[in-house]
Amino acid sequence: MTIISPSILSLDFTQLNTQMEAVNASQAQWLHYDVMDGHFVPNLTFGPDILKAFRKLTDCELDVHLMITDPETYAPVFIEAGAQWLTFHYEAMENAEACRKLAKQLRLWGVKPGISIKPKTPVEVLKDLWQDFDLVLVMSVEPGFGGQQFDPSALEKIAQLRAWAQAENADLRIEVDGGINAETGKLCKQAGADVLVAGSYIFKNNIVDAVDSLC
Repeated sequence: MTIISPSILSLDFTQLNTQMEAVNASQAQWLHYDVMDGHFVPNLTFGPDILKAFRKLTDCELDVHLMITDPETYAPVFIEAGAQWLTFHYEAMENAEACRKLAKQLRLWGVKPGISIKPKTPVEVLKDLWQDFDLVLVMSVEPGFGGQQFDPSALEKIAQLRAWAQAENADLRIEVDGGINAETGKLCKQAGADVLVAGSYIFKNNIVDAVDSLC
């Protein structure tokens, strides 16, 4: 079953309660929470206090994506605020061993670790690393802003990750984020993705219908 994770980056905060009621009434199972620091990506978004507020508004699992230069320092802050899945970027870490070390620490802190790669990062960097994670997030746009066009190179990365996981009979969540709508979502599912993040497509349309179209 495909998991839909609406991205609050595109939520209309003047309609917060109304839109969250619609999310809760939809088939969405996760809520995607982008954390940007203005350094790793050229934008600033949300801190831990807003995440705490969303914990009170929904029973969806909180899917936190750290697009920051120092995930080791800030991960515990967002876990305390309610994160259940916590994804950091391969590109933000010193090396593969640092990625493994943080993944292990995240498990000890009680959350499921994820790792993400930007569009220009080859999927091969994860060949001997994905096994340490519960989730791999493939970015299909350059991280930083919503409303961008889907990069089809993500499909090959998704397919390769799924092939690796199937070869080892591994239970790996493959998530894709960026330019997702009914058409691109279908392509991603066919390639092997089982978690779709969508922001503009969900929050700028009828929320329940948009989520349904992605399932």
